[in-house]
Amino acid sequence: MKVLMKSVDMICISSCEGVITPIKFRWFEDGQEPKIIRIDRILDRKTEKLAGNLMLVFTVQSIINGVERIFEMKYEASTYKWYLYKL
Repeated sequence: MKVLMKSVDMICISSCEGVITPIKFRWFEDGQEPKIIRIDRILDRKTEKLAGNLMLVFTVQSIINGVERIFEMKYEASTYKWYLYKL
């Protein structure tokens, strides 16, 4: 997997217990039209600290350009930002 750490726009669901579930995101590549990628399956959820900031890490699976891919999304709780971390 290649480390990207690109900021993305995310649509997610938050349950009444506070569990966040990512649904789909919009990814802007340099000079291209934005790609909208639907998350088909969440394989793993965990928390970690990156430079002292709490991050929720999701290992997810999607179909991108007709190919099934596994990648990592990170949610930074202190800034409320989503990142495409590894692809």
